[in-house]
Amino acid sequence: MWTKGERLFDVKPYLKDAAKVAPIFSTPCGALFADDCMVVLPQITDEIVDTAFADPPFNLGKEYGENTDDQQSDDTYLDWCRSWVGECVRILKPGGSLFLYNLPKWNILLGAHLTTLGMDFRHWIAIEMSACLPISGRLHPSHYSLLYYSKGKPNTFRRIRTPVQVCRHCGGEVKDYGGHRGALNPNGITLKDVWGDIPPVRHWKFKSKNRKANALSTKLLDRVVEMSTLEGDLVLDPFGGSGTTFSVCENKNRRWIGIEIDFAPEIVDRLQSDEIRSHKNADFIEG
Repeated sequence: MWTKGERLFDVKPYLKDAAKVAPIFSTPCGALFADDCMVVLPQITDEIVDTAFADPPFNLGKEYGENTDDQQSDDTYLDWCRSWVGECVRILKPGGSLFLYNLPKWNILLGAHLTTLGMDFRHWIAIEMSACLPISGRLHPSHYSLLYYSKGKPNTFRRIRTPVQVCRHCGGEVKDYGGHRGALNPNGITLKDVWGDIPPVRHWKFKSKNRKANALSTKLLDRVVEMSTLEGDLVLDPFGGSGTTFSVCENKNRRWIGIEIDFAPEIVDRLQSDEIRSHKNADFIEG
C-alpha cells in the first residue's frame, strides 16, 4: 500500500496541542488515534477537513469493545451524538461535506440538529439493505440512512454515474427508459439518492475476524469519497470500526484522520497487511 521510507503524514499541524493526543499509527496519507472521539476531536483545529464521514454505534445493544456502551437511554445517546456532530461541523472547512450513517430513527433528529448548526441539507440517501426480520405492527425496515449535509455550497461535488441495470439471469436491460434509451449518457445513469447496490459485508474476506460488529462496504465509502473530495483532500472518520474509510482513502490518494476507541490495533493490522478487500464497483466518476 505504501513504500518503506516514504514520509509519513504529519498530523501535528492539524492539532491544537500535539502533546495532549498522539496517533498510534501513520501512513503517508493519514494518521489513526486509538482513543475516544470526544478526547481527540476537540484537539483538532477549526475548519481543516474537506469531508467528515461518521458511522457511530446505533445504540442497539450490540457488542463492540469494552470502551463502548451501545445501550444508553435515548436522551443520553442523542446528547452524545450532538456533541461529536458539533465537533465535526467545527472541524469542517467552509464548503466541506458531512455524511452521517445511522438508523432513520436517529438521523431524523440529528438532521434537525445539523440544520440548527447552520449546515445545508443536500440529501437523505437511503442505503437499501434488509438487516432484520419483519417487526410486528410495523413496516419491514429495509434501509439505513446516510445524511449528506454541507457547510455552505460544497467545494466539491462530482457527478457519479452507475451502469444501466441488467437482469442477472438473461442479461437484458431491466428498464426501457420510456423509449429514450438511446438518449442516455453512455457512461451510465446519474446516481440516485436510493442506493440499492451496496452489498452487505458478510464474508470474512471483507471484515476483521477480531471485530464481530458489522463493517461497511468499500463501495459505500468509494461513493462518499469520490463525490465530495479530490486527490489530496482531507477526510475525517471519528468511528474507524474496521478501517474501511482509511483503506479507501489510501487507495484513492486522500489524506485522512481516523479515530477508533476499541479496535485501532485491528485496523493497523488490516492496513499493514493490505487485508481490506474492495467490493466490485463500476461507478463512473465525472470531473
